[in-house]
Amino acid sequence: MSDFDAIDSLLASLTPQPALPEAQVRRDLRERAGLSKAQVARTLGVSPSTVTGWETGRDPSGELRTKYAYLLDGLAVKLAPPAPQPADEASAPRPALDESTPAPAAGGGLAADDDMDDVEALAAPEPCVLCGQLARHQVAGFPQHLDPAQCATTAPAPDTPARRMEGRTAKPVKAVPAGRCARAVSDADPSGPIAAAVAEALEAHEGDVEAATASLVKRAIPDAMALLDDCRRGGRYAIVAHPWIPDILRKQSARGADQIWEARPKWTRPELPADRHEVTALDINGAYLSALKTHLPLGQLEHTVGNMHDRRRAGVHLITPPAWEHGAHLPNPIGNRDEPGPLWVTEPTLRLLLRLSGPKYALCEPPEIHESFTSGATESLLEKFRITLKDARDTAIAGGDEVTLEYVKAMYSKFVSTMGESNYNRELYRPDWMHLIRSQAFANLWAKALKAHDAGLTVVRVMGTDELHVVGNWRRVFPEGRGVSEVKVKDVYAVGTVPTDPAAAGHTDEN
Repeated sequence: MSDFDAIDSLLASLTPQPALPEAQVRRDLRERAGLSKAQVARTLGVSPSTVTGWETGRDPSGELRTKYAYLLDGLAVKLAPPAPQPADEASAPRPALDESTPAPAAGGGLAADDDMDDVEALAAPEPCVLCGQLARHQVAGFPQHLDPAQCATTAPAPDTPARRMEGRTAKPVKAVPAGRCARAVSDADPSGPIAAAVAEALEAHEGDVEAATASLVKRAIPDAMALLDDCRRGGRYAIVAHPWIPDILRKQSARGADQIWEARPKWTRPELPADRHEVTALDINGAYLSALKTHLPLGQLEHTVGNMHDRRRAGVHLITPPAWEHGAHLPNPIGNRDEPGPLWVTEPTLRLLLRLSGPKYALCEPPEIHESFTSGATESLLEKFRITLKDARDTAIAGGDEVTLEYVKAMYSKFVSTMGESNYNRELYRPDWMHLIRSQAFANLWAKALKAHDAGLTVVRVMGTDELHVVGNWRRVFPEGRGVSEVKVKDVYAVGTVPTDPAAAGHTDEN
């Protein structure tokens, strides 16, 4: 064989690597399709951080490069604009979109006939809760584009009063389609990945429970986001994962805080009845897990002014809170606040105040609302995610599986704590959600304090999200156990003194 024949043989054996688009184009294709990095990573068998590297300039090689190129080519085809119509077709009148006319579902969008009885055609177009542009349909009562390609996810957001007020230029928003848009739907149990991850960690660490738990806690954030993607399949709502955010929700400095008041309780009863008392410190189980059931805004927040509250929307509100005259036996619903005057509160805090000011309780005057940043909202957005984690937690407790229990706890607690301004979770930037979920946990604890008081217990302390101290037979009010609807004993201690003579009656001394 000549040298040239050897060269030809070598060249023939080579398989050319497929070309890849520029890094920014790769990211744009994924985001326009409404896919998360976790979804792409699972499909290709890599980690989300690897996908991040590909979208910032690194190139895969070998079989991974071929698969990635195939995915990008497929996305480009699906997201390509429709071909121009012939002149005679273009001039023909189009039928109005209604329930009998399926909406286009390019890019995995929702079709009006996709087994969704809560999709309705609107008599007149209304602003989409995601992008603000006019939409012809509503999903469960919320105006929304059925096709993500129609939603203005890559176009500037509308010129709302909020934008003019903040003096910002319009920025693109990123929409995550409803779970039903993911066509590769699996019928598997959503909690399956949790059990699989635990088994894999235990095997990798040769049964070392402590090492396996540490490794699972370390990967809790990406695993929680992957689980959220799985649980969004079949969901009714699309969400904006990276919306425009007003300055009140931005940290004022690197180590500072934003302007939202979460109403965290930190209260101790100023005075106890005379005599010696046994106090039980109750621990509220899964406080943040339960708080995932709260009204969350779907789209970017829009600014309104005026003393009005729309229960179909949720967000943050500038209010003047009412006076609270029950501090001798119940904490203030807005928590410990030394400064008087208006403050920005979340939806759960506002709804709690409105409920307590209503005729059923009549404990305070209604708060005065000055302005709000809200969007169309639903209470069930994270419900499947919450139930999946709750079921996994219940199963772990029943089986004495502390590894799974710690893993699940890390998943929901880190999910909440990193959805704001965090370098550990780039998949979701919703500081408004973070504040709302935390405040819902505080509101839930406050409601338990009210329940204890109404049942005749003496409320001694209310702290954070999960600590309630009471005097009295609490077991007739709260079920005991480790479930999320139960409480467990954290501590038992005594306060006060036994009077030794009539002159000492009525005097207490806290220990």
